[in-house]
Amino acid sequence: MAASVRAKVLGILNFPESITSYYNVHLLKYITGNVRHVRRFGDSTNRVPEVEVPFSNGRNLTLSTGKFARFADGCAVAALGDTSVMVTTVSKTKPSPSSFIPLVVDYRQKAAAAGRIPTNFLRRELGPTEKEILTSRLIDRSLRPLFPVGYSYETQIMCNLLAVDGVNDPDVISINAASAALALSDIPWNGPVGAVRVGFSNNEIVINPTRRELSQSILNLVVSATRHNLVVMLEAAAENILQQDFLKAIRAGVKECQNVIQAIQQLQKHYGKAKREFEPLQVPSEAVLEAIRSLSEMRLREIFRDHTHDKLSRDLAVSAVRTDVVDKLKHSFDEDVDINSVTECFNRVSKETFRSLVFEDNIRCDGRSLEELRNISCQIDLYKPLHGSSLFQRGQTQVFCTVALDSPESAMKMDAVTMLTSGLKEKNFFLHYEFPPYATKEIGRVGPVGRRELGHGALAEKGLRPVVSRDFPFTIRLTSEVLESNGSSSMATVCGGSLALMDAGVPISSPAAGVAIGLISRYTGSDTKHMEDYKLLTDILGIEDYMGDMDFKLAGTKKGITALQADIKIPGLPLKVVMEAVQQATDAKSKIIDIMNETLSKTRKQRKENWPVSEQLEVPPQKRAKFLGLGGSNVKRLLVETGVQVVGYF
Repeated sequence: MAASVRAKVLGILNFPESITSYYNVHLLKYITGNVRHVRRFGDSTNRVPEVEVPFSNGRNLTLSTGKFARFADGCAVAALGDTSVMVTTVSKTKPSPSSFIPLVVDYRQKAAAAGRIPTNFLRRELGPTEKEILTSRLIDRSLRPLFPVGYSYETQIMCNLLAVDGVNDPDVISINAASAALALSDIPWNGPVGAVRVGFSNNEIVINPTRRELSQSILNLVVSATRHNLVVMLEAAAENILQQDFLKAIRAGVKECQNVIQAIQQLQKHYGKAKREFEPLQVPSEAVLEAIRSLSEMRLREIFRDHTHDKLSRDLAVSAVRTDVVDKLKHSFDEDVDINSVTECFNRVSKETFRSLVFEDNIRCDGRSLEELRNISCQIDLYKPLHGSSLFQRGQTQVFCTVALDSPESAMKMDAVTMLTSGLKEKNFFLHYEFPPYATKEIGRVGPVGRRELGHGALAEKGLRPVVSRDFPFTIRLTSEVLESNGSSSMATVCGGSLALMDAGVPISSPAAGVAIGLISRYTGSDTKHMEDYKLLTDILGIEDYMGDMDFKLAGTKKGITALQADIKIPGLPLKVVMEAVQQATDAKSKIIDIMNETLSKTRKQRKENWPVSEQLEVPPQKRAKFLGLGGSNVKRLLVETGVQVVGYF
């Protein structure tokens, strides 16, 4: 019997009987019909467990472990086509004093993976590129919500691009490899998650589209989900896609993610390590907890119900209560009280109080109803020397946007590996987002742009790119400086950026706006799978983002959606809540566009005096050498003497 089964399997795998002594095929019982099999390849000293995940488009994702980096806590290799990524994860065995999960994700693109040599002076990889930072954030947001509460052990996830074929983008592959590495390791983690990219072309869903297919798609959506069809992360750029098509794509993506999850579970069942025990942060005694609650809860309720507070006064009032509670506990208890754990407990009581008031009153801490927008005001053409400018104010969030127009030679050039994976050589429209410390009344070091600023700027750029004309003869640099921040500054950038572009005379198809939706949820006991009740909050404040369970940012025009980024802080969000959040955000952005249209509804037609001028002149072939001059001397002199740039001469 065993011999006949073995012969059939070897026939399926196309292995001749003559090499059976070198290969051992290990058969596993099927969990579902989607996971094909787990195989161990190699001789007795080098066996590589491997599992294949088929997708609806016929392309298979391969996950393997046990061959590379065996000193790491967990390691997995994922491959789609000829693109392969190795991900390792290591977590310290001693806790850190941090009150949040000290997780670091590093994704690096190696030029060698594409058969290239870096073109910098040292001919080696230097600091992370913008693409690497954005991909690291994408992976981080897919994994972080599933770490257990109180896990304060430093954890690092490193994604190493082994090979790239220029057809399959490695970012989604990296999410799946990281999920497998964590699942196989002994690190406590409530995964796995699965991730897919979803395209939409010719009214059809495309799962994990190739680079060519993606160039013809009006949607680039990345979905990360866990078991029971719970959404963990969403990231999208779209060409003004209709809402119903967008929701259809999300549902299809979540369904395909389940195949990846089942495959990782198969691999984990047979080759995963037992999860290590860990000690959460020190928790004060019950007597201390009750004292914190009795000393602070009623006072916190008064603060959160006082609608006259703004961001600063509310923060000062809560800080004063915190300081008073800590001082009283020092004098009331004879035993040593750990100040850090007491502060953490106070923050927990403050969060519980804030959230319970939303359910009790259906009114938010600033007096708004759940779906009400903050007061909005807009200004344009603030300074005459600027090509375009705007000031967008929403509540206590204030963003100043400027547009600078320059020649096509000023376009942003892409690095070699990004060029290969995205097919984009240069960008003639780009957005730079700045968040100085004074925006939140803080002092900080001003230096190179951070990961957060890059992420927010990239999201706002995705929200505006589809409405900007691709035939515009100039390079467009849109800058956004956050002058005041109390939530949703990236979405305020979309609104202010749209106004600044129209003020600069840049042709756009229609005005775009963005809004952030928050979530306050309740669960049945400690069960994180069954949501008992929830409240969606439109246009969230900074405190609602911090105290809540989600920051769901959506941008688009009145017609459709151009960008989405969902940061989910709970271990998965039901599809029903996602659909409602999209609908609520769509309604809100339409209202915001109506307000913006009162200031400026169309691209400025009357030219400004300082706008650049572009004119095309035809030089006869026989006179082109004379026109250019020796080594381009005439062109250089023309630039120095008149400021005119000559581009595109052939």
